[in-house]
Amino acid sequence: MQHHWWQQGVVYQIYPRSFADANGDGIGDLRGIIERFDHLAGADGALGVNAIWLSPFYPSPMADFGYDVADYIDVDPLFGTLADFDELLALAHARGVKVLIDWVPNHSSDRHAWFRESRSARSSPKRDWYVWRDPAPDGGPPNNWRSSFRAVGPAWTLDPHTGQYYRHTFMAQQPDLNWDNPAVEAAMHDVLRFWLDRGVDGFRLDAINTFAKDPEMRDNEPGRRHDQDWPTIHDRLRRVRAVIDEYEDRVLVGEVYLRDLRRVVAYVNSGDQLHLAHNFVFVHLPWDAAAFRASVGEFEKLAEPAVWAAWFLENHDHSRVASRYAAAPGSGERRARAALMLVCSLRGTPFIYQGEELGLPDAEVAPDRVVDVDGRDPERAPIPWRRPSVCGPGAGFTTGEPWLALVADAERLCVEAQREAPASTLSFTRALLATRARLDALRIGSQRPVAADPDALCFLRAGGDGRLLVAINYTSTRLALGLREPLGDHGTVELSTDPERTERELTLDSIVLSPDEGLIIRLP
Repeated sequence: MQHHWWQQGVVYQIYPRSFADANGDGIGDLRGIIERFDHLAGADGALGVNAIWLSPFYPSPMADFGYDVADYIDVDPLFGTLADFDELLALAHARGVKVLIDWVPNHSSDRHAWFRESRSARSSPKRDWYVWRDPAPDGGPPNNWRSSFRAVGPAWTLDPHTGQYYRHTFMAQQPDLNWDNPAVEAAMHDVLRFWLDRGVDGFRLDAINTFAKDPEMRDNEPGRRHDQDWPTIHDRLRRVRAVIDEYEDRVLVGEVYLRDLRRVVAYVNSGDQLHLAHNFVFVHLPWDAAAFRASVGEFEKLAEPAVWAAWFLENHDHSRVASRYAAAPGSGERRARAALMLVCSLRGTPFIYQGEELGLPDAEVAPDRVVDVDGRDPERAPIPWRRPSVCGPGAGFTTGEPWLALVADAERLCVEAQREAPASTLSFTRALLATRARLDALRIGSQRPVAADPDALCFLRAGGDGRLLVAINYTSTRLALGLREPLGDHGTVELSTDPERTERELTLDSIVLSPDEGLIIRLP
């Protein structure tokens, strides 16, 4: 089987507002990414990632911090210019790094020229570029659909000027585009071509399960939603894929925010829609070996043999692993390393969110500093690059005031401190990615589960360069691995999440894992 770059590499998500600020305004920008690129690839001590994914940098009023797009084919001055983007793209490609960008197809900003024209009059030529409906008989919203943001309420807002409601799956400032209108579809396909012509290597499709809905807009019912994942979505995606396939070796990654794996794999099983689908069932699992074992097994059972998984446990919308899975003092940091090992060892493409390589926890955001409508500020805190005691409270992220508070322990967790510490999470992550890059068995090898103690997740990766046993202890106590099948007598530790493990040669029938430890073991 021939494997594409997006199957073999590690993708690193950059949330531009919080990565690095080059101009001192407290908000990260494209120039900051350029200046900090040595952290990512192509330099001594770099992580060694193979691709970056940029969250939105388009012009936006920032009601949803860039996911309310006012112009799909430009750069917001907060982040820089198109020339800055082109420079970043050229730098990445020179370092052998692919670049994915966010595409937000479900909705635009209410400041977008299309929507301003659409709401100007019922007779506007662009009226049906968005979804407008008369009020219900009682004057209320046309149906019972609710915004995906709980604080927003109904997915409809009345426009007093024209007397009709417009639909918004998210905030009122994010009106839904009408994808049942061929002109909208054509215009959005042209957006893709604009960036593909510039040289981007693919797209992460935001909230993709929402951009096909019941055209009759019937009420949602228990067990049956009409406001997402409508069957027409699959043909719609096939047409998007056809645009991508006009260009060589590009990739589509979908945010398929569904909690049913059977429905998730429908976006990839046919081979002519998404290349990769983010698995949110996996993200929402409890820290429990049986739950992870069952979820990985279910995905493999439902997915066609050629389907390639996309694994992640952190992004800009979810609490960080070090906070989400913390159970006892120190367990959060240890489990953050174990989670990284899991994501980078499973068969599929790993996605790492900025700061995950540092084991960052969620930041503590004071009530008067909260800015996000859906409570996602803690995981979006800026990256601490340098010790605050040396360079000030901006911790190397900015010379100004950061737009969000940094993590409390920035002195110890910053890149500068961790780069100098062989036992740090950053040092471990560099070793993990180097191990993955070196071993075909980890990148593209086969995978099967291995029976062991119920509190351990154990699986075997095998390829042309041998066999590797991956074992992860889901408890915060020492755990006898207790392999239930013969795999040989001895093994050699390729990598451990525990910096205090010194034993390299292991007797397989007597392996004991440290609390929350993950191990990659080479088998004879």
